[in-house]
Amino acid sequence: MKHSFDVAAAPGHLIRRAHQISVALFHTHLAAADVTPVQFAILNALMDSPGVDQTTLATRVAFDPATSGSVIGRLESKGWVARRSDNVDRRRKLLVLTPEGQQALTGMLAAVAAVQAEILSPLSAPEQGQFMHLLALLVSRHEAA
Repeated sequence: MKHSFDVAAAPGHLIRRAHQISVALFHTHLAAADVTPVQFAILNALMDSPGVDQTTLATRVAFDPATSGSVIGRLESKGWVARRSDNVDRRRKLLVLTPEGQQALTGMLAAVAAVQAEILSPLSAPEQGQFMHLLALLVSRHEAA
């Protein structure tokens, strides 16, 4: 008798489901902000590293550099991000948060922290620590390979 693959027990399926839960919680908590998780990651990275170029920014948020251009374009159209010419290389554009972007991001930080807590809330404190440790280990070892 032929047995099918147990998708429900597959790591890829469980990671995808966890991602779906994470994104749904993000959108629930940040609906009024009209921002996606990737847009938030870009804004947050720009707060920490103002004046970075698009390729470096994409690497910092683990996002495809080509696709990040459209995300940055949407953030520009919202007035949250601006491109500036590099003083050394005029062809290179550097990204910065606008004052409006800084204000919007500051307003999102508490909600994003609440999302992260809610994602992990079904687990006990020790389980949360173990889960985060193993998840970080999984990602770092795949990235190193």
